Amino acid sequence: MGGTKEIHIGCQSWQYDDWITRPAGDPIFYPRGTRPGDMLPKYAEVFDTIEVDSTAYGTPAVSTLEGWVASTPDEFLFSLKVPSVITHDLSLGPQTYAIMDEFVDAARRLGSKLGVTLIQFPASFESTKENGAALRAFIDRLPTDLKFGVEFRHPGWFVEWTFEELNARGFALALVAGKWVSEDVMFTAFAAANARFAYVRMMGVRDLPNFDRIYRDRFAEIERWAQQIRSLSATQVFVYVDNYFEGHAPATANRLKAALGIPPIDPGQLDIQASLF
Repeated sequence: MGGTKEIHIGCQSWQYDDWITRPAGDPIFYPRGTRPGDMLPKYAEVFDTIEVDSTAYGTPAVSTLEGWVASTPDEFLFSLKVPSVITHDLSLGPQTYAIMDEFVDAARRLGSKLGVTLIQFPASFESTKENGAALRAFIDRLPTDLKFGVEFRHPGWFVEWTFEELNARGFALALVAGKWVSEDVMFTAFAAANARFAYVRMMGVRDLPNFDRIYRDRFAEIERWAQQIRSLSATQVFVYVDNYFEGHAPATANRLKAALGIPPIDPGQLDIQASLF
């Protein structure tokens, strides 16, 4: 929790070998010797939500979804990225409807652990009249009982029409710290988005070879974004951090927590606990 808002802060994916503490090394995130199958339960001891990147490559198997549910606490939340065949390859055409229906049916298997379903477009998806009509037709078909977020990477979408379309349906406009849309434009969008929940993503330039520590200090930017998050009218906020933002997503997520007055959990405690057993 953060003030009167319910704020969930986590990372974008969890399966990184660079996050495993090395033998005789200082704690990184996962305890030394952590196996891939044990990463999600360990991650869930520190954070209460995750954005799943792998679903962008296709609808996950039911057994996979059931494994995620069984590996996490009752209050844990998964946000899922819509398969890119829908948003990138077929650009929301009618042929995507059946694919999206299948994805939504699978996502429901998470039950109360389903957070937000993110519809993420590439920068090449421009704000044309044709794309606007395709977007309207696509989102009009979506169920109203689930949470959906929409991410645009072309700055032309950040206009009144888009805000009105998404707000009318209760969809969250993804608010992204990244290279695609300027911070000034994005911060203006914070005030225009009025869904009951908000979706924030902290992205970075993909030029880092390792993800084991902070390689570039962006704390001043974290503080600016924390201030904007506090200003949101939404009562529930989901924030997901990319490794590339600073170099090590768990550390950045904890820095954002601290900036918002939310006590972070020291991942070093995971290594201490593991060493006791």
